[in-house]
Amino acid sequence: MKDKDILLRSMLFVPGNSERFLLSASQSNADALIMDLEDSVQPEDNKEIARALIKSKVEEGIFDKYTMFVRINDADSGHLIKDILALTIDGIDGFMFPKPVSSKDIIFFDKLLSAVEADKGFEKGTFSIVPLIETAGAVLNAQDICMASQRVVAIAFGCEDFVADVEGVHTSEGESLLTPRALIAMAARSAGVIPIDTVHIDVHNLEDFERNAKLANRLGFEGNLLLHPKEIDVANRCYAPTEQEVSDAQEMLSLATAAQDEGKGVAVMNGRFVGPPLIRAAKSVLRRQQRILNRGDRS
Repeated sequence: MKDKDILLRSMLFVPGNSERFLLSASQSNADALIMDLEDSVQPEDNKEIARALIKSKVEEGIFDKYTMFVRINDADSGHLIKDILALTIDGIDGFMFPKPVSSKDIIFFDKLLSAVEADKGFEKGTFSIVPLIETAGAVLNAQDICMASQRVVAIAFGCEDFVADVEGVHTSEGESLLTPRALIAMAARSAGVIPIDTVHIDVHNLEDFERNAKLANRLGFEGNLLLHPKEIDVANRCYAPTEQEVSDAQEMLSLATAAQDEGKGVAVMNGRFVGPPLIRAAKSVLRRQQRILNRGDRS
């Protein structure tokens, strides 16, 4: 999957060793599913079960309407090669790569995927990468991580590991997350990839999740990692343009076009000059809205 202009408002983690959760996810309204082989699959004996179960369900075609990622185990786990060999299959779009520290980690994984693709007869670049930013070093190296491979379509923030790494405190106000969020969003946008915000641990507090999602959207994020299906509709709504935003964007572009046709230097909307930055923003709003309309509703 080479297209970086994809819809990732809601990215739901699904424990790979649970057939019940896999079947439930196949009926959800998430934009993307992340088949998890890492944290949620314990003890380690369950990882082989998870690989086989994910492969079986993907091959059945129950996830064909979704963008599909697999969160593999990290490079030091002893499971990474097994994960990749088992799940570089049709129906999987890419892999979430945990705990990268620098661009070298992504370059290593890119080369590994290229070797496996060649061995299995896939076109080079078939499988994309979503680095999961979980440490202070990764936050500071986020731009280099984004630019390390053409396979990188998005990066995601893992807040709990980050807070532990910096020996900080994750409070309900979220002060310790504001700076890394802003840095990750800027790094992603500078590299032309999609920034995805961290999970919300208190899955039953949808009001607080919505508050955080709206904040992340204002910072430039385009979607959320999710732990529970009940969060999907909130994420899909928070990361979609409102009717007013779509209407304003359409009017702004119409006025800009009219001004250009009339030989005017700039259009004016509600007392504001419609310069190039506002035009770019308006086009972005309409592109995102069109992706949502193209996607339809799976629920």
